[in-house]
Amino acid sequence: MRKTNSHQRVDPDRDTMRKEYDFSGAARGVTATRYAQGANVVVIDPEVLDVFPDALAVNEALCALAPVLRRQRDSRKQRKTRLSGSTGSPINPAPGDPSVSRKNLKG
Repeated sequence: MRKTNSHQRVDPDRDTMRKEYDFSGAARGVTATRYAQGANVVVIDPEVLDVFPDALAVNEALCALAPVLRRQRDSRKQRKTRLSGSTGSPINPAPGDPSVSRKNLKG
C-alpha cells in the first residue's frame, strides 16, 4: 500500500496571492529605512488598553518612567561596585575585616 505525501510540492511560479488583496496602489520600500534602523513591536495586555490606546500613549508613559528606571539601575550598579570591593561584601566579608561585626550580620 502506498503512502500519500502530506507535503505536496508547490510550483514556485504559481500565483498564491488571494484575489481580495490589492497592492496595485502600494509603494515598495516605504518603511524599509525605518525597519532597518530597528523596530520593537510590543503586544499590550487587553487589561491596559484603556490607558494605552495607541503608540503615543505608550511612548509618553515609557519616556516618563525611563529616568526613574535608569536612576534605579545606576544606583544598583554603584551599590554593587561599592559592596564588592577588595575587602569583600557584607554578605561574604573578608576574614578579620574590622568594619563588619557580628552584631551587623545578625539582621
